[in-house]
Amino acid sequence: MPEQRKIPQPKSEEPKRKKAPVRKSGCLSAILYFLFVIGASAFLAGMGWLCADDVLALTKEDFTAPIEITEDDDIAAIADKLHEAGIVRYPFLFRLYAKFSNAEEKINPGSYEVKGTMDYRALVSAMRSTSSYRAVVSVTIPEGFTVEQILLRLSDHGVNTYENLLDVCENYDFEYSFLEGLPAGKNRLEGYLFPDTYNFYVNENPVSAINKLLANFNRKMTQSLRDKIDQSGYSMREILTIASLIEKEAANNDERGKISSVIHNRLNSKNLRLLQIDATIQYVLPERKGLLTREDTLIDSPYNTYKYEGLPPGPICNPGIASIKAALNPDDTKFYYYALTEEGVHAFSRTAEEHQKVIEANPGVYGGR
Repeated sequence: MPEQRKIPQPKSEEPKRKKAPVRKSGCLSAILYFLFVIGASAFLAGMGWLCADDVLALTKEDFTAPIEITEDDDIAAIADKLHEAGIVRYPFLFRLYAKFSNAEEKINPGSYEVKGTMDYRALVSAMRSTSSYRAVVSVTIPEGFTVEQILLRLSDHGVNTYENLLDVCENYDFEYSFLEGLPAGKNRLEGYLFPDTYNFYVNENPVSAINKLLANFNRKMTQSLRDKIDQSGYSMREILTIASLIEKEAANNDERGKISSVIHNRLNSKNLRLLQIDATIQYVLPERKGLLTREDTLIDSPYNTYKYEGLPPGPICNPGIASIKAALNPDDTKFYYYALTEEGVHAFSRTAEEHQKVIEANPGVYGGR
C-alpha cells in the first residue's frame, strides 16, 4: 500500500486580544487631584501664616490708633472696632481668641490708644482700664456746623478742652486715606467731621473724640458714593466743598439739587465762573452777618468766591449725606442765579435780568437794592 502521508493540520491561531485604550482621563484626574492637593496645602499654609501673623503681630506695621470701648460693646463689637482701625486683620480670629482666653471679662470700657505691633495678648492688656465709672455725655452735631462750632460744642459738654481738640484737628496723623496729603492747619478736617449724635466720656481722650466723627464719616462714605466721586471728575475734597456750599445755602431739602445745579453750571461756564456765594465770605468773617456789604465782597481771601473763580480751597462746613448726594447729582437745569425771598426760600433764575427782578421784588431781604 502506498505510504499515507499525514496532511499537516493548520495551526489554530488564538484570537488576537484588543489593546485596552490608554486611560488618559484617569491620568488627567490624578494630575488635577495632585495639583489640587498642592494648591490647597499652599493656601492653607498661607492662611495659617496670615492668621499666626495676626495673632502674634509678627510683621505688622507700627502705628497707633484710638479705640473707644463702651459699656454696650460685646467682644464682637470690640473685634469689629479693632478691625476698622486696622489693628486686627481677622475679627473672627480675635473673637475666637477672646473666647478661650476669657478676654471679654478682662476688657473694660474706656478710651485707649493701641498699636499695630501689639499681639492679641498685648491688645487685651492695653484695653484694661484702672478707672471705675466714667460719666457719658450725648452730643448732637448738626449738619452745616464748622470745625470751630463742633469743637466749641464738644468743649461745652466737657468732652475735652477746646485747645486740646483743636491741636488734634490741626496736627494728629489719623490713618484714613481720605486725609492723605492734607496740610496741617485749623481747616484741615473741615468737611470730614460727620454731623450726627455721639456719646462721649467726660474728659475723653481728644484723639478718640475726633476719631469718632472721622470713623463715622468713613462709614457713611459707602463704596457706592466713592465710586460716584471717582466718576464725577472731581476729587472727594472738591465734592465735599460743593456739598458744604449746598449745606450752607439751601433753605430746605428740595433746594439742594437746584443749588447744586447752579454751582455746577457756573463751574462749567466760560463766562460765569465766579460762584458769588455769600456763605464763602461768611466763613472767613470774624462774625456772621445778616447781610453782606459791598466791602465784604472785596475781602482778599481765597474763600471769597466773589473775587476768585471756581471752588474755594476746601469745605466751609461739615455737610450731611443729603448735601453730599446733591453735590454728586445736581438737577438738570439752566439756572445760574438764585436769591433769597421774603418767604425764606430761594428763587432761581436763568439770566442776570431775571435775578435782578427777584432782588427788587424782595426789599425786606435786600433793602431795596
